[in-house]
Amino acid sequence: MKLGFFTMPIHPIDKDWRLSLKEDREAFLLADELGFTEAYVGEHVTDKAENITSCIAFIAWIAAATKQIRLGTGTINMPNTHPAALAASIAMLDHMLDGRLIFGISPGGLLSDAELFGNLDANRNEMFLEAINQVLDIWTGEPPYNLRGKYWTVSTQKTLIREIGQGYIPGPLQRPHPPIVVTAVAPFSKGVTEAAARGWDPISANFLMPAWVKSHWPKYAEGCARSGRALDAKNWRVAKSVFVAKDASKAKAYATDPDGPYVSYYRSLFTKLKKNGRIELFKARRDQPDDEVTLEMVCEKLIIYGTPDSVTDQLLAFEDEVGKFGTLLYAGKDWKDPQLGRESMILMAEKVMPQVNAGTLKQVNAAE
Repeated sequence: MKLGFFTMPIHPIDKDWRLSLKEDREAFLLADELGFTEAYVGEHVTDKAENITSCIAFIAWIAAATKQIRLGTGTINMPNTHPAALAASIAMLDHMLDGRLIFGISPGGLLSDAELFGNLDANRNEMFLEAINQVLDIWTGEPPYNLRGKYWTVSTQKTLIREIGQGYIPGPLQRPHPPIVVTAVAPFSKGVTEAAARGWDPISANFLMPAWVKSHWPKYAEGCARSGRALDAKNWRVAKSVFVAKDASKAKAYATDPDGPYVSYYRSLFTKLKKNGRIELFKARRDQPDDEVTLEMVCEKLIIYGTPDSVTDQLLAFEDEVGKFGTLLYAGKDWKDPQLGRESMILMAEKVMPQVNAGTLKQVNAAE
């Protein structure tokens, strides 16, 4: 199992924006130093807590400071951007990273962003499909393009000057395009099936109960079978909220502090999902009554914390419950205590993951 990093950072709403951006940057650079294989950053325009407004801008900021880690948009909210602008920006970013870019895409989940960009009442899944299809058509096509959809038009027919390059939209370094991933946030996600059929791979979100994470694998297998793709668990990424400390009592105190970054993270998500009628994402079973779904239950089920040995055992149990997957994405949180935030990532990379992989190998050998 590989180790990656995924953050849709939720910071205190009164925290200095410069400080939160600086700490988010440091987390990515630390992940690169520690050998994390890939790292993703989310984006939202209308959220004081989730205050990275452009994952493209953030990745461009850290591109030259990273050495080996692959960086991913986690995710581009496709309905909120013109496909031509997105195709050009992603292409440039891929060149800036010398081909280390992963293209994470979604219809977008923050309703205030949807309202801002005028698609709150639109079919955002339909917009998402039109947008990504146009981006891919741009990259594989030639000017003047002439792409006409329900929501967007892409053309340089009237202004094309071939001999000097006017009217061309640049393509990415990786051909035909960077690897594409989608974040799965629903139980038994049909989107996972459709993505797999198109050659894309899933990320299971860190705010889903294990039973719903487990439900993504058969949907992925279904899509691979439809398109004749080889089914490989190495292509499945699963995000998880993890905190590791040298001392068990310190780990518990930090991870369960009502005002700490882990509980605050889930309080923010819990509030949004409940308000928007999507509390079922936090249910342990589909027939669970809404009033049984509490913040305390969510935190107990979804936060893994402890010493390296304890976290190793919990992650192996989680893997045994949901099935084998290729990359564990350590979910980034606010660095309320920067020393503990850094130490957790270091212990995760240097202590936990070697033990997890050794434990997985023992399980395989025992089964044989």
